[in-house]
Amino acid sequence: MSKGKVTRENILTKAFELASENGLESLTIGELAKQCGMSKSGLFAHFNSKDNLQISVLEHANHIFTQRVIAPAREHNAISIEQKLKMLLDNWLGWNHSFQGSCMFLDAWKETGCETPPTQQVLKKTIATWVEYLRIQVAKGVENGEFDSQLDPKQATFELYGLYLSAHLFYSLHGEEASYQHFWQGVNRLIESWK
Repeated sequence: MSKGKVTRENILTKAFELASENGLESLTIGELAKQCGMSKSGLFAHFNSKDNLQISVLEHANHIFTQRVIAPAREHNAISIEQKLKMLLDNWLGWNHSFQGSCMFLDAWKETGCETPPTQQVLKKTIATWVEYLRIQVAKGVENGEFDSQLDPKQATFELYGLYLSAHLFYSLHGEEASYQHFWQGVNRLIESWK
């Protein structure tokens, strides 16, 4: 691996840590350069703009998300779709709670006008890909007979995501334990209704 690649990976790791603590919007080339012990011009040469820096951090975060949330569930081929979904959801909630109850993807999301900034385009694509991955899992459960043939995978995924958003909010209001308890109570009830 080249020195430039190693440096870029180190920068992205530090940028990911900072964005996880303070939010993606707070991430600037100046602050990151200071944290990495680099000059602003040296760091700027890697990304050329704040937008490119933030997009690179989102792509890096998505890679980590895949490793922490999706990959462990993919390794268990013999489990049912219900078990796989619960493992994905547990990993997902763990991802959320590992950042003091904050999710970088949700925290960086903003409603925009007609022209969507590049960072928001990447966020939208990342979240849409995750939602579609969950929908596919639910659809597989319908196809293999684990879930009722009348179940609408898109609606089911919508409801799962709603529980996640509620858990995100409850973490801020009532702490991790309450968030976790309410989330799983809702998920278990929801999945039982799919059968």
